[in-house]
Amino acid sequence: MSRLIDHAYLAEQTFGDDELARELLSLFEAQCRRLLPGIVDTGLDRCERADLAHTLKGSALGIGAARVAELSAAIEDGLRGSDGIPAMVLADLADAVNATLAEIDALA
Repeated sequence: MSRLIDHAYLAEQTFGDDELARELLSLFEAQCRRLLPGIVDTGLDRCERADLAHTLKGSALGIGAARVAELSAAIEDGLRGSDGIPAMVLADLADAVNATLAEIDALA
């Protein structure tokens, strides 16, 4: 199984402080749970959804969750552009977030 979080990158960002890394992962988990429902809610304004995706992208980049960041960026770009986004990309983001959260839970 490939890791969804780059733990070496996270350790670099936290200067090897395991407690700080756990705190950042906990904050990321909370943000995922808060942001994902709005990102996938096609009833919300596109700009609002793009802002949520942008926030999730930044959080994911901060802990080394590249797949979540990549998908969030694609969604943000699609919502800000005229092409929109395929429903499959929203499902892929939800899957990536859930798998990443499962990886975080397994660390406990």
